[in-house]
Amino acid sequence: MFPTLKPAGEGLRTRIFEVVFESDTRLAKGFDIALIVLILASVGVVLLDSVPAYQADYGRLFNLMEWGFTGLFTLELAVRLYCLDRPTRYLKSFYGIIDVLAILPTWLVLLLPGAHSLVVIRLLRVLRIFRVLRLMQFVGEGRLLIEALKRSSHQILLFLFTVFMLVTIFGSLVYMIEPPEAGFTSIPVSIYWGIVTLTTVGYGDITPTTPLGQFISMTVMLMGYSIIAIPTGVFSAEVIRSIRADRYSDEACPGCGYDRHEARAKYCLKCGTWLDEQTEDPRKAEQREEAQRQESSRQAQQAEDAREKAEQSRNARDAQREQQRKGGNDNSNNGSDDESGNEQDDA
Repeated sequence: MFPTLKPAGEGLRTRIFEVVFESDTRLAKGFDIALIVLILASVGVVLLDSVPAYQADYGRLFNLMEWGFTGLFTLELAVRLYCLDRPTRYLKSFYGIIDVLAILPTWLVLLLPGAHSLVVIRLLRVLRIFRVLRLMQFVGEGRLLIEALKRSSHQILLFLFTVFMLVTIFGSLVYMIEPPEAGFTSIPVSIYWGIVTLTTVGYGDITPTTPLGQFISMTVMLMGYSIIAIPTGVFSAEVIRSIRADRYSDEACPGCGYDRHEARAKYCLKCGTWLDEQTEDPRKAEQREEAQRQESSRQAQQAEDAREKAEQSRNARDAQREQQRKGGNDNSNNGSDDESGNEQDDA
């Protein structure tokens, strides 16, 4: 119903696709807003054209505006098909069918012979009101409601089948109880009465006259109040489920097993565990990087300490050699003085 669409290729078609089918850029948003305004204006023209007084005074203007809208919508559909990789796939989708129905009636009026029935013209003009369905394309919740209806369709059909059985049973009972003069001339007519009564509409065109028939009417009306809210509850539950499916993730926390996280949540609401098991916890990566930085700093400090110790050892050795050298020189000088003294004593 909502196929995945892809652009036909790189270049111009891709840029057109981004504008027509997406809303990420300012140009794309402007296109969507302009299209919404055109749709609302065209639907307004259809509504005003159905008023006899306005149609008599402004019928020609409405006709010109309608052709203008049809031309713009036809051009828009052509552009959409031009930029798509598989145009037929879009035409078969829900929005593609709505786009075709939005322009088809006006073109059919032009192509039909001049002697065609006025009833056909009116029907084709009324079909233009399908343009209002195109607004669903710009409402993100529209998809949510449609998905909820699809999921609850079996329960709703079962409810409608049950209601049909009830109105058939009560209608048949009232048909046997009430006289034909009260309006219950056949079982189908009695079923019509049962539907009107069960839905608490109460047109009043057919009413039971006997006490037993009136008691059955009262029972059917009370039953209607009891069961009419069932499809609403079923649909509401599916809507809530759809909202939860869009907003929340079913993935359980690997740490504590808690499974009520928002889809964009990164950490567990209960224990703070990183939820995406396919990727690494950024906190662990930061801790590892911090540990690596500390290890690098420690190694650098050790290397610096080693250099200082080596420098100190080298300085100590140099000082020791210097002292040894000075000591050697002093001994040499003392030896020379002793020899000079001995020579003087001999003389």
